[in-house]
Amino acid sequence: MTQKIVITGGTGRMGRALVEALAVTDGMRLHAALDRPDVPGIGQEAGASSGIVTGVTISSDVEAALRGADVLIDFTRPSATMVHAEACARHGVRLVVGTTGFGEDQKARLVELSQSVAMVMAPNMSVGVNVLLRLIDLAARTLGDEFDVEVIEAHHRHKVDAPSGTALRMGEVLASALGRSLATDAVYGREGVTGERNPRIIGFATVRGGDIVGDHTVLFAGVGERVELTHKASSRATFAQGALRAARFLAAKSSGLYDMQDVLGLR
Repeated sequence: MTQKIVITGGTGRMGRALVEALAVTDGMRLHAALDRPDVPGIGQEAGASSGIVTGVTISSDVEAALRGADVLIDFTRPSATMVHAEACARHGVRLVVGTTGFGEDQKARLVELSQSVAMVMAPNMSVGVNVLLRLIDLAARTLGDEFDVEVIEAHHRHKVDAPSGTALRMGEVLASALGRSLATDAVYGREGVTGERNPRIIGFATVRGGDIVGDHTVLFAGVGERVELTHKASSRATFAQGALRAARFLAAKSSGLYDMQDVLGLR
């Protein structure tokens, strides 16, 4: 059975990557493509910028797009994702969420909605990043408190949230492995006379510039040695392929909240 996929942000970078990925993926087809009503691409062929003919035009009508759909894939912004999630729950359409920057109330609402519709939610859909999360957990538990930990991330100039959702997820993995909490132990940048480093700190450093797709490094700094675990994305295709893998995973699910660790069988 062919899965019918709705993508959001159809005129954006991830939207184009998803259209391109769907064009070469068996068992799936583009059902609808959504974007804001004020963007220039509304009404155009969804694959036009990639030289692909999909037979789908980009629309802003969420309700119409979801009729007959199986899965909606969302890489937008939190406010738009919440609108899409509410609509998916009404229509019984499964949801893959790659958006980051949610507030606590928004996260709580997504958890509620997942009780009625299946959802994969992950700050990074890359298979490589999700394998890296397991390696970070292993390294933190093995190296322990003798090593200071820092998370360094870099993204393109258009990214609006910092640190990235992926960096925060890495921080959560570190905190869990080391018996710490980001609420009390995270430091998001440093300036001036900061004093000696508290050994419990989980530090974050953010870089924004150019067209960097996404670089993430976790640094374990000990006395006399350092361990660095790094992932660098050179193309959004890796996120698109991961999102489609998540959509395929949801075919057998009717409700529940999952992440890429579930999709990849890493739990």
